[in-house]
Amino acid sequence: MVSCLLCHSETTINYTSINNIIYLKCNICKTVFKHPKHFISPEAEKEHYAKHHNDIEDIHYQQFVSPIFKSVIQNFPNYSKGLDFGSGTGSVIKKLLTEKGYQIALYDPFFHADISVLQQKYNFIVCCEVVEHFHHPHKEFKLLKKLLMPGGKLFCMTELIPINIPFEEWYYIKDPTHVIFYSEESLTWIKKRQSFSDVEFDGRLIVFSN
Repeated sequence: MVSCLLCHSETTINYTSINNIIYLKCNICKTVFKHPKHFISPEAEKEHYAKHHNDIEDIHYQQFVSPIFKSVIQNFPNYSKGLDFGSGTGSVIKKLLTEKGYQIALYDPFFHADISVLQQKYNFIVCCEVVEHFHHPHKEFKLLKKLLMPGGKLFCMTELIPINIPFEEWYYIKDPTHVIFYSEESLTWIKKRQSFSDVEFDGRLIVFSN
């Protein structure tokens, strides 16, 4: 029996198998995740991320992150302090928010591994296309909650499990670094377990309030 990546329950069931990769679903938190034996190595993961063309001047990249950018500036004054968690090789979010006066720190285990930024507190944290990569989501969401000041917000962007197409046809599972897949139900479970005061859904944008 494989324990759930998120809640560690042993009530998981085999959800589906695609190209010999096993996906499981938890009966408690309803998370779907890739069997850990199919996770790629850290070296392969870093190599995959390094191929991403994160040009911070790319207008299409800027448009992609605009839901987070707009939500931050609607909720926090520009003297606020934020963290881009899982920033990758280049943070367009830092560029856009810094231009507005915000203070933005970066953390990424492969490209900005300065753990001193994880000893501070932030008004807000952004995780853009990051949470689907979490190998230890309970631990990682717990850390994110701890890093938020009272009244802070965690802004996440990810694709939720689709309800209008078969899981097997979903493009999101084709990325070899995507290991965990969320629904509104599983994210609401995170909200309750980590004692966030609220979670809001707006398409790809998920906002947890501290």
